[in-house]
Amino acid sequence: MYRYDEIDQRIVDERVRQFRDQTRRFLAGRLSEDDFRALRLRNGLYIQRYAPMLRISIPYGLLSRQLRKLAEISRKYDRAYGHFSTRQNLQLNWPRLEQVPDILAELASVQMHAIQTSGNCIRNITTDHFAGVAQDEIVDSFVWCEIIRQWATFNPEFSYLPRKFKIAVNGSVSDRAAVAVHDIGLHAIRNAKGEIGFKVLVGGGLGRTPMIGHVMREFLPWQHLLTYLDAILRIYNRYGRRDNLNKARVKILVKERGADKFREEIEAEWAHLKDGPATLIAEEIERVQARFTRPAYEKLGSEPILPSLPGFDAWVKRNVHPHKVPGYAAVTLSLKKTGVPTGDVTADQMDAIASLADRYSFGELRVSHEQNLILADVRLRDLAALWREARALGLATPNVGLLTNIICCPGGDFCALANAKSIPVAQAIQERFDDLDYLHEIGELDLNISGCMNACGHHHVGHVGILGVDKNGEEWYQVEIGGNQAPGALGKVIGPSFARADIPDVIERLIDTYLEHRDSEAERFVDVVQRIGIEPFKERVYGNAHQRASDRNRERAFA
Repeated sequence: MYRYDEIDQRIVDERVRQFRDQTRRFLAGRLSEDDFRALRLRNGLYIQRYAPMLRISIPYGLLSRQLRKLAEISRKYDRAYGHFSTRQNLQLNWPRLEQVPDILAELASVQMHAIQTSGNCIRNITTDHFAGVAQDEIVDSFVWCEIIRQWATFNPEFSYLPRKFKIAVNGSVSDRAAVAVHDIGLHAIRNAKGEIGFKVLVGGGLGRTPMIGHVMREFLPWQHLLTYLDAILRIYNRYGRRDNLNKARVKILVKERGADKFREEIEAEWAHLKDGPATLIAEEIERVQARFTRPAYEKLGSEPILPSLPGFDAWVKRNVHPHKVPGYAAVTLSLKKTGVPTGDVTADQMDAIASLADRYSFGELRVSHEQNLILADVRLRDLAALWREARALGLATPNVGLLTNIICCPGGDFCALANAKSIPVAQAIQERFDDLDYLHEIGELDLNISGCMNACGHHHVGHVGILGVDKNGEEWYQVEIGGNQAPGALGKVIGPSFARADIPDVIERLIDTYLEHRDSEAERFVDVVQRIGIEPFKERVYGNAHQRASDRNRERAFA
């Protein structure tokens, strides 16, 4: 875990005092709704469909015993649960406005906050949930995320950008941070000389106009990371649209100006900044690195023989991941049990998970953008004991990488922006495919659901993506296939949208088509789509599904 220093703590404490006074003035009628909106958004406070929603920052998804404080807060100020989002944050869906300053004060007591979790600023930096332990790691991305966080927090030059701005950092060979679909994506690499640097992508993003980021630098030496980020943000701040909310993201600017011209403008701006005061030095990297606590790993011998227990083998196969330290593994606690909203955790579960982290993983947790929790440092000999406890808590569903490991936004059940509900759709699909043998036969498949075009459920990069749309006041669902978060590919819509009741049938027909056409168990759904195209899937899906929808519409017309 990163340990706050005096400056870090003073920043969050001062922000709490500021927002307490702002909230007091608003409730007293001395601040207008418009004036207060910008202030509350900077502190992660939204007004949702039924109540305020507070988005709590979990910088780069790294969490410790702070989870106990989150449990306490959710009991005291909310409805005793929280929702982990695709931004590696935690959302409380039912806080009372007048109590939010008290929540922020309690968060500050455990080195947490809600700063820059909303608003037109640089949001929470996200990264690989296996950072620091992955066998294919090039750099520990937590260190670099923290450096960027310190640069971005309250940076006066970038406090009022044209729109929100998201940065993802990947420190390993495999991209587990989806860098291609962020405003800025940073992928650590080594050049031919063995030097560390970053491949820099700009202009990615999902939402109304999904785009894959363009490479601006194939190799940026690490020393120049902050000066180059300054150059990118300056160009965006200077030319980004402020007259049209739907055209304000940097991806639109890159598209309109062209990637080559945008690259040239970055380079021209960077010429004034390169080798300036913000140039990083080894001592600064070491300073930040020293602020992180490191596990005291044991020197373990040969790997233990794992017991053969009903259900345990499947869990090890799907939820246990390789570790760079011999004798250890990373373990995913699945928040995707059938019947439970994706990413939701009760206060009692939070307390229990914190205890699991203490006993099995040096007190540390990670939040993945897939809305699961990870114990990153589990001894192999403890796996069976951990599995038994996780199973009793409903956190051992062996579905990581499988169809029911659904990424899903809160949708119309909570969000004021949603066109349709997404949670019931996810649950209906999970119920239809609640057969582990069949799931393992299907193999790896990412299914993502969003309740509106803002794409908080990342539906564009799911192997199968579902988008809730509004048609004359009714909820319908558009389906696309062939997306992939890494190396980055957007799905294609297969045709007209479907009624909610039809979605499980549609998914089943897509799966049937995939199984009929795959060459081997190693060929993934997305690979089959790329090989044969979407036409065979369309032909299979639109045979009966739309006929049933038409029949229901006729029945309503004559009712």
